[in-house]
Amino acid sequence: MSNVSVITGGAGGMGLATAKVVGNDHSLVICDVRQDRLDAAASALDALGIAYQAVNCDVTDRRAVVDLFDVASGLGRIASVIHTAGVSPSMGSAEYVMRTNAIGTLNVNECFFDIAAEGAAIVNVASMAAHLLPENMVPTDRFPQALKDQEAFMKDMLAACSIVPEEMQSGIAYAVSKSFVRWYAVAQCERFNGKGLRVVSVSPGSIDTEMGRLEADAGAGALVADAAVPRWGKREEMADLLAFCASDKAGYLTGTDILNDGGVVASVTERARQSADS
Repeated sequence: MSNVSVITGGAGGMGLATAKVVGNDHSLVICDVRQDRLDAAASALDALGIAYQAVNCDVTDRRAVVDLFDVASGLGRIASVIHTAGVSPSMGSAEYVMRTNAIGTLNVNECFFDIAAEGAAIVNVASMAAHLLPENMVPTDRFPQALKDQEAFMKDMLAACSIVPEEMQSGIAYAVSKSFVRWYAVAQCERFNGKGLRVVSVSPGSIDTEMGRLEADAGAGALVADAAVPRWGKREEMADLLAFCASDKAGYLTGTDILNDGGVVASVTERARQSADS
């Protein structure tokens, strides 16, 4: 039976780069909500001789995610899921950002939990933004609500974002939603371990992708020049990390977040400390 890897957002910059790595030794299922991007990704994978199934899937739709996993299960044993699907602050309202990033992550992970067999792993993409948002702005105590009542969770999350002017709320929603992604890997680790499953999150910095460049003139882009590695991260650098975290080589890795941001958070944190001491 072949090992199957599912990559959500598989037609995006990081997702497609990861598919090119994982597709060398796994049966591949890529999904994306945009058919035009799926078609372009299919052409790129065809050119490399990588076999795949492409599925148009909106991760905020639980039924669509169930159908996605049905397709993957029909190809063999689900060995890994790499969940890169998500949106940035410039792409929509606070509600859209929160629902896509938080509810999308919940749907993909819970469906994976329901269907995956022992030894499988899921890797979620969070963000350095989740490391930079002050803790008193993160409604962590309300995060468990997502597992019980998604609409109540959304109401609580949007209320947390409403403390800033409307034009800033998408940015806060992004950081809060990615904080939820980080929280999920930690909080659900023991439950996943009970079935022999691993769950990890990875927090990229400013990565040179179509979505990443949308924030070039905003906070994420502005931080690049001050990073310990003062450049945009390469999608291939993220792809190799995501593929490793999902592989058997990382079999001891679970319940944690890996920050891969060129040292931005370290620099910001240390500068803040020095400023407070001066």
